[in-house]
Amino acid sequence: MDLTPGKGMRLLDTFCGAGGAAVGYHRAGFELVGIDVEPQPHYPFEFHQADALDYIREHGHEFDVIHASPPCQAYSRATAWRGSRGEHPDLIAPTREALLTAGIPYIIENVQEARELLRRPLMLCGTHFGLPIRRHRYFEIPLLGLILTPSCQHRDTDYAHDHGGKQTEAQYRDAMGCQWMTVHEAREALPPAYTEWLGRRILEAAS
Repeated sequence: MDLTPGKGMRLLDTFCGAGGAAVGYHRAGFELVGIDVEPQPHYPFEFHQADALDYIREHGHEFDVIHASPPCQAYSRATAWRGSRGEHPDLIAPTREALLTAGIPYIIENVQEARELLRRPLMLCGTHFGLPIRRHRYFEIPLLGLILTPSCQHRDTDYAHDHGGKQTEAQYRDAMGCQWMTVHEAREALPPAYTEWLGRRILEAAS
């Protein structure tokens, strides 16, 4: 994996986790700075441990684009299987408010169950990019407006995010293209192919 720092537009990667989104944006040509409230020892670029919303409010204006992936536990079906969604904060609206205050182009990403909370979201799936996984993620990206996305090409052999039902978690992680992560980090990660594709569209729109 080529992680040589680029010389492109600066992207602030908030709620960054172990960097699945970051690697895709890097491949598209962005310089990355990651922010997460938890330590992220496997994040492959510049990283600062901080509250994401506070960092956006204080430093968001210093970047060209901001990506935000608020924690999905308040919406995810997996949370409902294990406990109560109500025990987790709903951060999509507060995140959008902070991003609008920063006044620069932004992306908000979340799971399928949160799509009604996102404004005119577009959906991406692993099968859009030839990955053998079904993993629908939704993106609010005002800069892009309405754009055409590839069609899902689901196959019976595709991996599903079922924690071992069809494949091991390590196999699922590797199929996503997140081999540098632990399997626990990969559970919440974006496949880099998604943000590489989005990053190229954003650079085209900004040029």
